[in-house]
Amino acid sequence: MQPQWKKWTLPALLLMVVSGLLPTWASASAAPDFATLAEQLKPSVVNISTTRTVQFRRPSLPGMRGRPNDLFDEFFEHFFQGQPGRPSQRQSLGSGFVISADGYILTNDHVVRDADEITVRLADGRTFSAVLQGGDSKLDLALLKIDIDGEELPVASLGSSDALRVGEWVMAIGNPFGLAQTVTVGIVSAKGRVIGAGPYDDFIQTDASINPGNSGGPLFNTQGEVVGINTAIVAGGQGIGFAIPIDAARDVITQLRTTGQVVRGWLGVTIQSLTDELAASFGLDRARGALVTEVSSGSPADKAGIRRGDVIVAVNGHAVDEMSDLPRRVAALPVGQQARVTVIRDGKERHIQVKVAQLGAEIDAPSETPLKSLGLSLADPHADQLRRFGVEGIRGVLVTGVAGNSAAAAAAVRVGDLIVEANGQTTENLAALHRAVGKPASGASLRLLLRRGSRLFYTVIQVP
Repeated sequence: MQPQWKKWTLPALLLMVVSGLLPTWASASAAPDFATLAEQLKPSVVNISTTRTVQFRRPSLPGMRGRPNDLFDEFFEHFFQGQPGRPSQRQSLGSGFVISADGYILTNDHVVRDADEITVRLADGRTFSAVLQGGDSKLDLALLKIDIDGEELPVASLGSSDALRVGEWVMAIGNPFGLAQTVTVGIVSAKGRVIGAGPYDDFIQTDASINPGNSGGPLFNTQGEVVGINTAIVAGGQGIGFAIPIDAARDVITQLRTTGQVVRGWLGVTIQSLTDELAASFGLDRARGALVTEVSSGSPADKAGIRRGDVIVAVNGHAVDEMSDLPRRVAALPVGQQARVTVIRDGKERHIQVKVAQLGAEIDAPSETPLKSLGLSLADPHADQLRRFGVEGIRGVLVTGVAGNSAAAAAAVRVGDLIVEANGQTTENLAALHRAVGKPASGASLRLLLRRGSRLFYTVIQVP
């Protein structure tokens, strides 16, 4: 006897479609009209090209060649050790999209960082010189402005990344490898990805094809709304790309447009995630929250009475389920205002009022520029980062980025290195490193002791 389903005829199936009797999965399986979407959305997407002056280094040994120092360096630059050569012009490509009809364009910070010239090419072929309105390296966003003489540009509408579901269709439009206005489609593969790119990792993972040059371009949903900013790829991976959620970018966009910089809240705690065993030992019903391992002296947390061993489970009533939730919650807090931090201490829930300070006001700001001029991006690491780079339990400052052809790159410093000493002084945190380095004079040498995995070694950075 044949299975019952084989007896259905084509006319019967068509009748079921018309009558709405087919299962919901059958009607939902049809792909959106991507051709119409692409026609509507491409005018709001732009290509970005930059030019910057770089100081090349001649190899100290014939054929000696390094590795990319930035985990997400989409141009796969090769670094060489040796002496300074002649300055040269380096060009790079990226993408962006129009967020305001009067010429404001959003892209990635790494696309335009340190650029001497920024050129925006519209979908209709016209080119404009762009001005950097402001950048945020922590979330990797930058806002550009072009002068369009009163004309109104087509704008990409912003949607909701929070409303995205895993498995939904998405479309990426960008400039991969200089191939302008390239359209790719895929689905949302995952949400909330932490990939070690920065303290506020919360990426959308997608299998819509993303390649070098797509950075800064939009990720659209099927309603034609921007739900993400394409940012990172896994080198050698296929079908693995990452986008910054648009909901995480909204406040940053507003601040960059009004002031050109981003102000974030700061409590002054070092945290780690909890295992089931740790959670039970601290009196929690399950592994949740962020475990405080250190409280910075004189910080808002210190003044409010937050202690090592406290487990932060909420901020202003918003749950902290994962350790990575806390930096994002705190960053969004208004500086100078009181925040209610809920902790578990000795198995009991407590509410602590903390006056929020500005991130970087006490530590980073005075000395950030000299260190960045050497090509270094640095951070006080959290436990997960130390574990990821094989330096768990070691005190020091984590290298989170090394600019191409910089003084730091020439000294063979890599992302993931831990700076444990500078000029003979121990550097347990950023503040200690800044005190040890000061403001290096041109031509001076900066001696660093680095921990790379299980190995300790010295290197010297020549200050340009």
